[in-house]
Amino acid sequence: MDRLIYTSMTGAGAAQARQAVLANNLANASTNGFRAEFSTFRSVPVRGDGATTRVFASEATAGHDNTPGMPQRTDRPLDAMAQGNAWFAVQGLDGTEAYTRNGGMEVTAQGTLINSVGLTVLSADGAPIDVPPGSQITLALDGTITGKVEGQPPATLGRIKMVTPTAEDPLRRSEDGLFRTANREPLPADATARLQTGAVEGSNVNSVATMVAMIEAARQFDSQARLMQAAESDDKAAAQLLSIG
Repeated sequence: MDRLIYTSMTGAGAAQARQAVLANNLANASTNGFRAEFSTFRSVPVRGDGATTRVFASEATAGHDNTPGMPQRTDRPLDAMAQGNAWFAVQGLDGTEAYTRNGGMEVTAQGTLINSVGLTVLSADGAPIDVPPGSQITLALDGTITGKVEGQPPATLGRIKMVTPTAEDPLRRSEDGLFRTANREPLPADATARLQTGAVEGSNVNSVATMVAMIEAARQFDSQARLMQAAESDDKAAAQLLSIG
């Protein structure tokens, strides 16, 4: 019975892990710039004498859906949407440089430019961008930030760092939901990257498809749980037969 029990157990674990990923995707269906995460599994035959017929479910390398989300017009001067495959550079909570498609920005009371979730937006040289109090901010298509204080001429405050990953150095999702390179080294600023002002990129999660997938995952988990219950019942029946003999 151990073959059925352990095979069903790994199947139930895979369904539970998939359900967690789908639930996180659905929870971020309205998060600006969110990329839906994939959950992938593979069949792994068990090695050893008498075990070649057993196949376990094992988690494989997961990725994310890189399809851009739908544009959402806001007309806010500090909202921006990266064009093409460009990403905005921000400072993660761990202090390292990370990348996001969330272009909703604002200025703190201390004059630091942050995005809508409170992460510091970095300039082309990797430093925070300081905004003088009372400045009227405008964004150029290349990410250049201009501030104008009443009675003074406009001044360039910096340029938002935008990067474009390549096939040789792609971005990977980190546990904090931000994206980094495989070696966690910063990418160089892309001088050709452009943004659209007055709009942000929405999440690329398809809520209906995700809910359907969650129902399928729940059914898969129930099926595996019933198989484990059947194995337990068969094991008890076999033990009763042996005790009679």
